[in-house]
Amino acid sequence: MSSPSLLTPDFSRNMHILGHSDQGGRADGIQVMVSGGYAYVGHVFNNGFSVIDVRDPKKPTFVRHIPQPAGTWSQHLQTHGDILIVNNMRDMLQAENIDAGEYYQGSIGDKISLDTPEQGYSAGMRVYDISDRANPREIAFMEVPGLGVHRVWYDGGNWAYISALPPGFSDDIFMIVDFKNPENPEVVSKLWLPGMNSAAGETPAWDAKYRYALHHAIIKGDLACGAWRDGGVTTMDVSDRYNPVILAHDNPCPPFSGGTHNTLPIPDRNLLFVVEESVFDNCEDGIKHNWVYDISNPANPVTIATTPIPDEMDYQAKGGQFGPHNVHENRSEGFQSSELMFVSYQNAGIRVYDISNPYRPEEVAALVPPAPQKLMDYRPARPLVVDTTDVYVDKQGLIYTTDMNAGLYIIEMENL
Repeated sequence: MSSPSLLTPDFSRNMHILGHSDQGGRADGIQVMVSGGYAYVGHVFNNGFSVIDVRDPKKPTFVRHIPQPAGTWSQHLQTHGDILIVNNMRDMLQAENIDAGEYYQGSIGDKISLDTPEQGYSAGMRVYDISDRANPREIAFMEVPGLGVHRVWYDGGNWAYISALPPGFSDDIFMIVDFKNPENPEVVSKLWLPGMNSAAGETPAWDAKYRYALHHAIIKGDLACGAWRDGGVTTMDVSDRYNPVILAHDNPCPPFSGGTHNTLPIPDRNLLFVVEESVFDNCEDGIKHNWVYDISNPANPVTIATTPIPDEMDYQAKGGQFGPHNVHENRSEGFQSSELMFVSYQNAGIRVYDISNPYRPEEVAALVPPAPQKLMDYRPARPLVVDTTDVYVDKQGLIYTTDMNAGLYIIEMENL
């Protein structure tokens, strides 16, 4: 059971903590998904992923840890129905000749070799059967040669969508996977920003200090919206999964500071909610924003607003990373809203924005968990501060958040 101090937030407005799990002692967490009363959490420092029984949200119980091959990151995962998909890519914290800062600056393909057969890590995506929610059973591995798969979008149906860096490209690109048979997934198409296909002789038109790389795309119907880090936003037509095409590319970086991380289409309102990621301490990479776009014409997305920046204290001086990271992505098996956006904000916890008036978003709830009791992060001189990384909201409105060092929190929003 968690100590009372871990259930007492540093700041809260219209939200409170119900429960906490240290994830069996592996308290680092990135992406979290919840299915059938179980949470699945990908790790960044401890390898693999963990399964947590959350049927009693006040007493979440660690079930098991499932490791991945040595040298492999598996921080991102997806669930739908009885399927769990886990990414496999090179652990960039263990990669030689590159530090965490370099990972976010410039093209990764220019810094490391992607062609070594005995590469010492797993590159691709693993598929698990979770019909027994407590006991995932691996049923497939789809190899994607190169750096591996960074993130996956799968919300049921015959197709999955991945970001990955294959040999011959400067960084992560968009790929579509035939997933009709989950035991035999297969990449059927690729799409990238002009300038990324080094093998074809393309050269980038952007400043080399920027990282143009697909973090991931979110797909609603036949519209895919891509987050390209410093490369901004694309809208893409995927009606022909074998031949996707870019409809529009918009990039506010520069003059803004880049790091586009999530692009959530809201089809019933012709809106797009875009989250940037803060990656350096003390806002050394600038102030990051959440943007609202009008995509009534997907070929001409137009920015119409940004959300308020948390200001009840000086988060920039708090230490660690201040800025958004992820948004709850309105999955079909979870809570869905066209007006409430749930955003993880690293050292500023969780923020909930009402965009019922898309031109004037308002923050309507917030919660900052307490600082972790110890660090999972083994990098030197890291601050002991909260780092809220992901957020998932279930159909009942319970909010699940992960921390880089402090485990899983289950939060309830008042009057949701």
